[in-house]
Amino acid sequence: MDQLSQLGIELPSMAYIIGAVLFGLVGMVAWRHGRRTTRPAVTWTGLSLMLYPYAVTETWMLWTVGAALSVWLYLKWNE
Repeated sequence: MDQLSQLGIELPSMAYIIGAVLFGLVGMVAWRHGRRTTRPAVTWTGLSLMLYPYAVTETWMLWTVGAALSVWLYLKWNE
């Protein structure tokens, strides 16, 4: 661990890993449902839920964006 710190590499926190896995799974379910029902809003929201953890480095931002996208998905699911 000290060698990684000396190289400037930090491992993500457990909260970040849990959030990334949780939102990735929700996104995968939404993407499959959107593709099966031909609903582009659900499909693209699912894809964004699966991919955005790769672009976000802060844990609080991961949970904030994930919660916002999940609320959007909930509103579009039965529309």
